[in-house]
Amino acid sequence: MRWDEQRVEKDLRLPGVGDGTVVRTFDAPEAMGINFHEVRARSALNRVPGSRYGFNWTINPYRGCTHACVFCFARRTHTYLDLNAGRDFEREIVVKVNLPELVRAELARKSWKRELVALGTNTDPYQWVESRYRMMPEILAALEEAETPVSVLTKSPLVMRDIKIFERMAKRLPVSVNLSVPTLDEDAWRATEPHTPSPSARLDAVAELRRRGIDSGVLIAPLMPGINDSPEHVQPIVERARKANASFLGGVALHLRDEVKDVFFAWLEQKRPDLIPRYEKLYKGRAYMRPEQRKEATEAVRGWGRGRSSPLTTRRRSGGEFEHPPADGTAPAPSQDSLF
Repeated sequence: MRWDEQRVEKDLRLPGVGDGTVVRTFDAPEAMGINFHEVRARSALNRVPGSRYGFNWTINPYRGCTHACVFCFARRTHTYLDLNAGRDFEREIVVKVNLPELVRAELARKSWKRELVALGTNTDPYQWVESRYRMMPEILAALEEAETPVSVLTKSPLVMRDIKIFERMAKRLPVSVNLSVPTLDEDAWRATEPHTPSPSARLDAVAELRRRGIDSGVLIAPLMPGINDSPEHVQPIVERARKANASFLGGVALHLRDEVKDVFFAWLEQKRPDLIPRYEKLYKGRAYMRPEQRKEATEAVRGWGRGRSSPLTTRRRSGGEFEHPPADGTAPAPSQDSLF
């Protein structure tokens, strides 16, 4: 069974959701106070508007994320459910329990062209509760059977649970498994990504993936001015990525759109009030820093790779691996994929 030590609640359903939805809670320290809304999605493959990100299709098994990263651009997607982008995003998690069978059915269509599918572009497919629902092995198996290239981005070493699947897929298909590591600094990590697994363990995962012959890169994202963008913060990640033989190293500047800006500024007021004037200047009336400011924020990443003998490369294999993040620091628009 996919869950143990759980309770089913009957009075906590999402607005507008029918009686078929179950709200489950788990008796585990990592899940205390969190509601998991089990819904039956109507579709699994989501088309990304435009193709400038290196992939046209995504799969999102979950909406909301228990990692509770203060900067997460996907927070605003919870407002589509009449929930808030703050605590609700972290505590009201939507689980699309029928997604594996939907993926299999949609990939079986004659119209499917075996294009690259990306997972982890919205919320983390390997957040804690995946250890209970175990949907990713079934999703990956469906992608493998349909001979479909795949790219995964995660903050969790839980991805290593499925390493044998990735290893098998990589022998036949373009596959990349990438880890996001914004910082190795203990204080910055705990403050900005309070419920994520150890950043050091994430880099260990990259090393093992590469040892197994699987493309795996490191994304230092987001780079937040005054928080994790200095050479002192970036250098240790670059050195660890180099030792891990990472396939690529990339950095993306922080962007703050709509409700995410409210959440982030509330965090600044509590944790880093000294930075508020700087961020008000950087993001006044805009979601992205100006190009020259983004260049400055990512300078440490570019600087540490410049003129060094390093296995870190940005590769673009047709129909294959996850590309280097866009140079302008943007990210895909949060998906409004169908829930039901």
